Amino acid sequence: MSRRFLTLAVALTAAAGLSAAIIKPAATPEPIEPAQGFNIFSVDQDVALGNQVAHQTDSMYQAKGQLMARSNNARAYQLLDAVVKRVLDNGNLKYRTQFPWDVKLIKDDATQNAFATPGGHIYVFTGLVKFLDNESQLAGVLGHEIAHADRRHSTQLLQRQYGIGMLASVVLGKNQGMLAQIANGLAGVTSLKFSRTFEQEADKYSTIYLNGTKYYACDGAAGFFIKAEKQGGGNPPEFLSTHPNPGSRVQAIQGSARQLGCTNRNPGNNNFAELKRLL
Repeated sequence: MSRRFLTLAVALTAAAGLSAAIIKPAATPEPIEPAQGFNIFSVDQDVALGNQVAHQTDSMYQAKGQLMARSNNARAYQLLDAVVKRVLDNGNLKYRTQFPWDVKLIKDDATQNAFATPGGHIYVFTGLVKFLDNESQLAGVLGHEIAHADRRHSTQLLQRQYGIGMLASVVLGKNQGMLAQIANGLAGVTSLKFSRTFEQEADKYSTIYLNGTKYYACDGAAGFFIKAEKQGGGNPPEFLSTHPNPGSRVQAIQGSARQLGCTNRNPGNNNFAELKRLL
């Protein structure tokens, strides 16, 4: 254990009572939203926590035989990596070089979901790719997930959900049970929902990121929500279980895209169609 992480863990644990008072005042029975940008974790702590969550997530889906290996799915990953790289290289990420930003496919056609851990490990279920109609929609959903990581929403949410001291124990590898809870929560297995504020910000940055690609229609994420709404409320995509859908979400994404002037781009669908076939 490095001295820096030990020192930080002690500081975080000591600060837990103070931060709990900030996030959850005694007079308020329900937790209030953390101030936007409030995050007692350092960027290095985001990376350390994300690495542990990614390891747990990999193990979870490997045990189920669902984590798709790059060695056996080279072309599918080549096509997906190209989309991810365009979104990441849009010029507007704060932690483009600090976070690892890798992407992994989970073979589950019944699950229409994607998520990102702290520190930028991205997971995409095959069911989401097969649910979508075009590459701009995929880029839009990926942009949304990348925004959650780059805007550091995940650690802000986890601080509120679990407390600073408990998260510090996870970072130091001392709480495997909570690590499993975090991985399951981000994957949608258990309930761990982003706030309306975080969802709105991730939607907004998705349009900004896609605009920066100069390639994708930057209202791509709206296409997903439109299709999800048409599918009906009886069996909504799992993405909505971890990403609650305010009623004005589609309009907000489309309005942002119109302001940016990037709604009419059409990158073509050949590569996306090939990716769907390969999955």
